[in-house]
Amino acid sequence: MSETDCLFCKILAGTAAADVVYQDPRCIVIRDANPQAPTHLLVIPREHMDSLDDASQKDESLLGHLLRISARVAYDHGLSDSGGYRTVINTGSGAGQSVFHIHVHVLGGREMTWPPG
Repeated sequence: MSETDCLFCKILAGTAAADVVYQDPRCIVIRDANPQAPTHLLVIPREHMDSLDDASQKDESLLGHLLRISARVAYDHGLSDSGGYRTVINTGSGAGQSVFHIHVHVLGGREMTWPPG
């Protein structure tokens, strides 16, 4: 998929709508349009990368930033004090990745089961 066809790149460019709850120079956080938990946020880097498989050593700082922001927005949404939250990165269609622009799901507000999926 090209970046011009990528839903998240369109959101970042302002040509597609999203409920943005946080943004900084490296990423944005939006509410998932199809939530799988009472709180379901997506932490999306501004830089397009199809999936975790495409990450290299130069991306380690960005990946760490995405996880740090995941924890921050979870805290801001009260998930740390209400039983916890789950962070997920789906890689590949067989794992549930439907938008091929790496992103971290932050899910909370309900009991999470194990194993997932």
